[in-house]
Amino acid sequence: MLLKFYAWALDHSKADEGATAVEYGIMVAAIAVAILTVVFLLGDQIAALFQTVLDALPGGAA
Repeated sequence: MLLKFYAWALDHSKADEGATAVEYGIMVAAIAVAILTVVFLLGDQIAALFQTVLDALPGGAA
């Protein structure tokens, strides 16, 4: 009985190799949401950091 289940599980695990387009789409959507969240939450701080660096450069913010 256990050997039959093991054989069945092996057969089905081989048939489901690789990701489908739907799974890739879900991953892309999750990454996009993460990027948008970071930009929304840290956008002003990142802009201020770049402005600080720009001001510190010689001839930066003219």
